[in-house]
Amino acid sequence: MFNRPAHFSLDTKPEAIGIGVRIPLGNAPLVFSTRHRDPIFFAIAVWGTYSSALGMATQTKNITRLLTIMARLRGPGGCPWDREQTHQSIRHNLIEECYEAIDALDEKKMDAFRDELGDLLLQVVFHAQMASEEGTFDFDAVAKSISDKLVHRHPHVFGKAKARNSAEVLQQWEAIKKSEKGASSIVHLEDLPKHLPALLKADKVQRKVARVGFDWKHVNDVVAKVEEEVRELKGALASKSRKQFEEEVGDLLFAVVNLARFEDLQAEELLNRSIAKFVNRFQRIEKAVHASGRRLEDCTLKELDALWESAKHKERSRARKTRKRTTSHK
Repeated sequence: MFNRPAHFSLDTKPEAIGIGVRIPLGNAPLVFSTRHRDPIFFAIAVWGTYSSALGMATQTKNITRLLTIMARLRGPGGCPWDREQTHQSIRHNLIEECYEAIDALDEKKMDAFRDELGDLLLQVVFHAQMASEEGTFDFDAVAKSISDKLVHRHPHVFGKAKARNSAEVLQQWEAIKKSEKGASSIVHLEDLPKHLPALLKADKVQRKVARVGFDWKHVNDVVAKVEEEVRELKGALASKSRKQFEEEVGDLLFAVVNLARFEDLQAEELLNRSIAKFVNRFQRIEKAVHASGRRLEDCTLKELDALWESAKHKERSRARKTRKRTTSHK
């Protein structure tokens, strides 16, 4: 893996032992040196440093291989399809690969999650290669940009700032981000991703303002706000004003997202779960109807409602049995 061996130096004195390690790592050798009274400390420290260097070398090798493959695919004699692509032609892949990675994560399929992260990384490498060909930036510039950002926005780790907890870290992050952009407000609509789903966008706005203290004190206050929006929605419905009704529906959705956010939940995830639950129940209704030799269109709403309640009851019964088994095994 290394084309030259590591170099060690030993300095012994009565008060302490000094050790130095120089590990060739490409054009930037890894240098480690320290002094300590305990020789066992050195054995652990040196081995840990050398092992880390081996891991870094492997990662560097694989990243270099990926970049080389992408350049070959886009280069003369490469893949016709890859050579034809532009930033715009593959832009949808960024979103698609993100969702596929999330699906694998939610299903706890870690091998699939690893592969999906690789597919997502490919999109970064693909765009960086095209940008490199255009002379705008390359993969190294992408990595440098995010590295610089992480260091700058974590002064409590890489500088002298203090942050006692996650809340202070997030407040500090927003303050630094605001100063970087020279913004007069922490919430700018133009800074929010245009294609971000509305529930996620609402959550993002609410979390931003909460970090500077613009938030409810108790969950009951948030529930009261949801109830207030429901009353206003009913009033808009009674007024028969379409415009007012649309506005109140939006306000109600925003308030419900805020309730989820206050309880540290993601409304997007909760809604997806409810959608999956609805689909599963409806599929059970379809199976029951088809098993009776009928079609859904042949059933009355009352019959479908009865099948729905039956499916819901069976679902809850299974959930109770599962919880009971789980409790008995503890």
